[in-house]
Amino acid sequence: MTDTIKASVEHLISTVKSNPKLANSVFRASTYSDNPDFAVRSEVRGFTVPIDEPRDLGGTDTAPNPVELLLAALGGCQEIVYRAFAAVMGIEIERIEVHVKGNLDLHGFLGLAEVPAGFSSISFTTRIVSSDSPERISRLAALVEKHCPVQDTFARPIPVSGKVELMQPGDPAGAVEIIASS
Repeated sequence: MTDTIKASVEHLISTVKSNPKLANSVFRASTYSDNPDFAVRSEVRGFTVPIDEPRDLGGTDTAPNPVELLLAALGGCQEIVYRAFAAVMGIEIERIEVHVKGNLDLHGFLGLAEVPAGFSSISFTTRIVSSDSPERISRLAALVEKHCPVQDTFARPIPVSGKVELMQPGDPAGAVEIIASS
C-alpha cells in the first residue's frame, strides 16, 4: 500500500508542477434535514455521512455531531498527511493514532453569553509506531504540522460567507427568495 500511496503522491506533485492551475481545487459537501429532530444527512462525493447530536443536547445519538466531525477531520487529515509524506520519504509506519480534544463553551452556542460559539482551543496527541529514527519521525512531524490542510484551516482566520434562501412548500416553480447573506 505504501508504494501505491507514494506513486499517487508523486504523480500528483508532478501533475501540479507541470500544470499549476490544477492546484486550485474545490471541495463540496451538502447537508439535508427533512425531519423534526437533529438527524442530518451529509453527502460528500456520493458518500452519505450521518450527523446528529447526543441525547443530552437534544439529539437521538445516532451519529457524531458537527463539532465532533471537525475534530475527526483534523485527526483524519493528520493521519493521511503522515502516510503521504512518510511514503515519499521512505519511512515505514506501522500505526498512527491521533487523539483530538476541543474545548467548547455552550454559553456561546446557546446565546447565553458573549463568548465564541465554537471551540476556544483544540489540542491533539499523535502516536506513531515506527522502527524509523526519532530524527526522521521528527522531520516528518514538522512537515505534517506545516502541510495538513485541516490544521492549517483551523490555525488561521479564513473568510466564510453564505446566504439563506427561502422556498415555499409545494411551489412547483421552486421560487427562491434570498432572506439573508453574510
